[in-house]
Amino acid sequence: MIAAAAAMSAVDILHFMNHMRAERNLSRNTIRAYRNDLDQFCDFLENGAAAFAREPDEVRTTASLKALERATRDDVRRFLAHSRTAGATAKTAARKLASLRAAYKFFTRTGRIIDDPASQVKTPKLTRGLPETLSVAEVAALLDAPDKTTPLGKRDRAVLEVLYSSGMRASELTGLKQADLNLREGSARVFGKRAKERIAYLGEPALAALTEYLPVRTALCDGSHDVVFVNARGGALTARSVQRIVDLHSRKALPMREGISPHTLRHSFATHLLDAGADLRVVQELLGHDSLASTQVYTHVSIDRLKAIYRDAHPHA
Repeated sequence: MIAAAAAMSAVDILHFMNHMRAERNLSRNTIRAYRNDLDQFCDFLENGAAAFAREPDEVRTTASLKALERATRDDVRRFLAHSRTAGATAKTAARKLASLRAAYKFFTRTGRIIDDPASQVKTPKLTRGLPETLSVAEVAALLDAPDKTTPLGKRDRAVLEVLYSSGMRASELTGLKQADLNLREGSARVFGKRAKERIAYLGEPALAALTEYLPVRTALCDGSHDVVFVNARGGALTARSVQRIVDLHSRKALPMREGISPHTLRHSFATHLLDAGADLRVVQELLGHDSLASTQVYTHVSIDRLKAIYRDAHPHA
């Protein structure tokens, strides 16, 4: 009987995840984040703050309808507070709350749960800071850091060049298939958030890096998949692996800069285009933003840079 109840609970959670995928059209990464948030919340209900010391794949308690049903508003508040104490940003805490709200909304609407404690909790206040960017010289140093005489060095150079040349997200880069590349045209088909398709463009340095890397990929990969970027064992590269690649080479090339991520290259891509006079709507299209407001933050970065140049250069500034 207990096993049957647990199985039914797992089925309920699966129904919710399928609902998010089919009706909300959320990306695979967002679906995974929502599931990890639910698992972590249930782990927190059972094990307290220890839940925040584990990686997502080490969570000890899988999300269950029974655990969600007994949670209170104070449990949700404590969960968010502990997440901030453990180092989560306000944006991450807000996403965790959004995950819980979506789950409770689905289960109350379908009659599986009566009370919704998440709806009574306020969203953490978000402050929109300016994105961290690199200068053109810093990007050049980072791109030149991998050892191009080794197979993995060639791969890393191609990863960095494609990220900066196209403005792709790490998840978009790891999802690239060989069929998505058009080296002759200098472009790649990219599937972004909510599986939205767009064309990303690859400059000559990125094309040259890919041309050097692809024979290495052929030697590494066992032919079981068509993913462009692979690890040392031939498996598909993950977004976390891309972060490690950026970490490794940024520590070597830019030891004084901290917190450089794949998204830093995306931010730099957009900022450098606008600094060079690119139209804001063109940059919006290249980034795959649904709203122009998401792209406008980069204009503030450029304006701040102009002000800094003015202060440094003008004798009466």
